[in-house]
Amino acid sequence: MRAMLLRSPRTPLALGEVADPRPGPGQVLVRVRACGVCRTDLHVVDGELPNARSPVIPGHEIVGVVAELGPEVTELRLGDRVGVPWLGHTCGACRYCLAAQENLCDSAQFTGYTIDGGYAELTAADARYCFPLPLNVGDVEIAPWLCAGLIGYRALRMAGDARRVGIYGFGAAAHIVAQLARHERREIAAFTRPGDGPAQAFAHELGAAWAGGSDEASPFPLDAALIFAPVGGLVPAALRAVVKGGTVVCAGIHMSDIPSFPYSILWGERRVVSVANLTRRDGEEFFAIAGKAGIRTHVVPYPLAHANEALDALRSGRLTGAAVLTL
Repeated sequence: MRAMLLRSPRTPLALGEVADPRPGPGQVLVRVRACGVCRTDLHVVDGELPNARSPVIPGHEIVGVVAELGPEVTELRLGDRVGVPWLGHTCGACRYCLAAQENLCDSAQFTGYTIDGGYAELTAADARYCFPLPLNVGDVEIAPWLCAGLIGYRALRMAGDARRVGIYGFGAAAHIVAQLARHERREIAAFTRPGDGPAQAFAHELGAAWAGGSDEASPFPLDAALIFAPVGGLVPAALRAVVKGGTVVCAGIHMSDIPSFPYSILWGERRVVSVANLTRRDGEEFFAIAGKAGIRTHVVPYPLAHANEALDALRSGRLTGAAVLTL
């Protein structure tokens, strides 16, 4: 099969032919139709996440069709359209798995990071972590739901019943969660890279009450802030923007160091929490509510062989919405 391989961190992906994967016990073989390009892929390629498989096929926002069933698979059928997310395998027996917190499993494996992902024509995936997908959304449009959507959903749920929500970093996840927040009648303030007029205009199109640079003060007190940009310096800024009792949610898997800050901006029972991966329940809940909310993704398609161009566009901040590789 054709695949884009990361042979070593901080080098371009290489298009090549590799042996077709074979599904093992509990796995299915998925013929990939589309795969989203996520900022986590960029962290893997840029060597910002340790202990990646080498070489590895990146990609964890996979949409495809079940082409073969491995032994012991009973929950899926040939021809089923499925989505394969970042969390690709868990032990099922540790304290976290038994408490429905499989996102915290110490033995977890991750698609496109520790196991091969979807920048390829085929991938083998744990059947337990293959989500049946709604039929009324196309392959390319639904691919970003598999991480940007799920992580955005989990981050918003950590904000509780916050009515005024600040979103820092208006990329793929933010443009989905903004639509969900507006569906729930929350008021949104969008913080982009300073001077990024197109991103601010895009935020307004999606219903943001205000959009400006991350170097600007919030126009109104925030009940919660969701940080999608991997910039540790945004944590003190967000703490200053939220009211007492407010929550700052760090939604990325990687973030630069958080600078020191005075205790006074944390005091007043403000909280800083992180989002770690996702759970299967997140998927079930998000796919159900996304249809009711009429979530629509703005996507920029790239052929598989142009994955490096998609990653460069994401790295430089040129994307509006999400990049998706098409097969």
